Amino acid sequence: MKPTAVVTGGSKGLGEVIATFLARTGYDVVITGRSEEALARTAKRIGVRVVAGDVSDPNDRKRLADNTGDVAILVNNASELGTIRPLVESEPDELRRIFDVNVIAPIALVQALRPGLVVNITSDAAVGAYEGWGGYGSSKAALELVSRTLAAEGIHSVTVDPGDMRTDMHQAAFPGEDISDRPAPDITIPFWAWLFQQDAASLDGRRFQAQGERWEEAS
Repeated sequence: MKPTAVVTGGSKGLGEVIATFLARTGYDVVITGRSEEALARTAKRIGVRVVAGDVSDPNDRKRLADNTGDVAILVNNASELGTIRPLVESEPDELRRIFDVNVIAPIALVQALRPGLVVNITSDAAVGAYEGWGGYGSSKAALELVSRTLAAEGIHSVTVDPGDMRTDMHQAAFPGEDISDRPAPDITIPFWAWLFQQDAASLDGRRFQAQGERWEEAS
């Protein structure tokens, strides 16, 4: 029986790249996301299973757990960017949504799925105080602490910063700007090929840059 991997936000961009790689290397992959249509297109293209839903919704998380069984790898890729603006102008409801998706949902999915390895997707905004990025950046900083804490508590967990890429989310962060100079998400494939060959215990609590040159030396 194939081991199962779950990729949230798996219908496009980085999530699709990771899901495709895992499927091609022998995993039974389940992708989830809010758009059933986009998920169906991706599933048909790369040969994976679909459980549509919002990771921040407890009912959708339960449905995901009910349709996956034992999970070897959980990739918490789904993210909420929010509006790029100063923190003093941020709406509390929007900040709650960002933290619900980027922090609470990954914890809840670990609780529900009990995966063998947790891969949390972060950002350089987690370690840099970028003007206008306070909501998103602080949520990713919190997610990084979650990863280290999970590892300290005996759950294999790693954080990965994929770097700048040509994705819809990156475009949303820079509206009206030309981001064609950024690489496509498949630039990260060599990293995933390396990561998923490692002993999970050796990765615990570490932070990697997928576009870095030497992954053995975590940042």
